[in-house]
Amino acid sequence: MARHKIAVIGVGKIAQDQHLPVIDASDAFELAATVSTRGLSHNGLPAFRTPAELYAALPDVKLVSICTPPGIRHQYVREALAAGKDVMMEKPPTTTISELDDLIAEARKRGRVLYQTWHSQFNEAVDRTRAILAEEGVSTLRIDWRESVRKWHPGQDWVWEPGGFGVCDPGINALSIFSKIMPFPVFVQSARLTFPANRQTPVDVEITFKSDQKHAPQLSAGFNWLEESGEIWTFSILTRAGNTLLLEGGGRRLSVNGELVVEHGDHEYGAMYAHFARLLDGKKSDVDAAPLRLMSDVFLLGARENGPEFEW
Repeated sequence: MARHKIAVIGVGKIAQDQHLPVIDASDAFELAATVSTRGLSHNGLPAFRTPAELYAALPDVKLVSICTPPGIRHQYVREALAAGKDVMMEKPPTTTISELDDLIAEARKRGRVLYQTWHSQFNEAVDRTRAILAEEGVSTLRIDWRESVRKWHPGQDWVWEPGGFGVCDPGINALSIFSKIMPFPVFVQSARLTFPANRQTPVDVEITFKSDQKHAPQLSAGFNWLEESGEIWTFSILTRAGNTLLLEGGGRRLSVNGELVVEHGDHEYGAMYAHFARLLDGKKSDVDAAPLRLMSDVFLLGARENGPEFEW
């Protein structure tokens, strides 16, 4: 079967590290072109400065993967849908819930496939955790999500501007896992956001969650962007049955009572593109807004604190 021709819009770090290599290795997709304001190409394929140039030059390319910063994603996705394209969106999807709701409605109106990706959800260890919690319930859950902004977003000042999310850009990956594995609805109860004195987005966030469960499980999360000792992407969970779960590595490794149950490598993006191919075959959209809604509530309810200035 012929592979789907796809163009990648936005050739930053995540596109170069994940999207382009996964497409190159895919049996379902074939890279046709890139769109980059810097004119970055891949394997000598056509490169365009704007999506409009792409659509005019290669009208037969019906799919786009949009990997830009979230601030311009609403505009780019709307343009793509209007041009008759099916669309994959990197996370975070948009800067506001209203924008995401608009894109969902626009895709439905135009009969296009819209796929909002949450790569951390595509892990066997996450699915196994979800199954265990559905059976055993949750007594306590703690998320620790710590990494280095200098490593993962080197010199990218947009992450510090309004709409750039700050440490909540990686933190929303944790919330995507959280919203998938929890066996009952969860809500933000309170939050504290620490902003560098010279920046507009937070570098450290502490969150307390609540639920409607009578046993009142203790649920919390902490995000930090100045961790230089290595990535800490961990869920520590005590079930109501008394079992201790440790979901580590951003959802790639699960231990139960200290015994390793599931461990696998970095296959998230490959699984994500395989899911996109299935959506295209079925002409179905898949947009999960839950992680963005939780993150929006963090900003709505969060108390602001000022911290030391941040410099690259």
